Amino acid sequence: MTQPSNSIGRPRMPAPGTVAPELRIARLRSHARRLFWSALVLIGVAGATAFFYDNLPAPYENWMLLTAAGVLVLLLVVIPYLVWLSHTWTITTRRVIERSGPFGANRREVSHVRGYAIEMRRGILQRMWGAGTLSLSNGVEPPLRLKNIPHAVLVHETLIDQVEVNQILAHRDAQTFGSGAVGGL
Repeated sequence: MTQPSNSIGRPRMPAPGTVAPELRIARLRSHARRLFWSALVLIGVAGATAFFYDNLPAPYENWMLLTAAGVLVLLLVVIPYLVWLSHTWTITTRRVIERSGPFGANRREVSHVRGYAIEMRRGILQRMWGAGTLSLSNGVEPPLRLKNIPHAVLVHETLIDQVEVNQILAHRDAQTFGSGAVGGL
């Protein structure tokens, strides 16, 4: 017997006792507006370098200008971009995974089955951009904060659905294969 196909809404539930595959729902980074100042610095450095190239006063040379421009771009554009790029949150059908640092050196996980409280905070600018900060707290470990993520309301609803689905599956499997009283004689 198969379950009815449904084009929207929740995915199909696996049969009792079967292991449901872990699927990636979303991979998120903080909102890219964090890189606004880096983009302005890049534009300003490019414009200033183009303007002053071959127009420098006598004691200065073009290589000094290019070196200063390169250092500014490295410190104020490339490094902030790499920091932004190296911090991700992955939402799967079983857990939320936070990876940060170069090559994912730091990693934290929160399981949907254990359940957690979700708190959403949105400032004025975050509301304008559709972003927000979500805190996932299971009461045992320090809360996992998804800072300044885009589409915060949609991510919040998705996390609530995943916790509910995982707890339903865990309860169903515990009833089916638990003490043996439910399965009959």
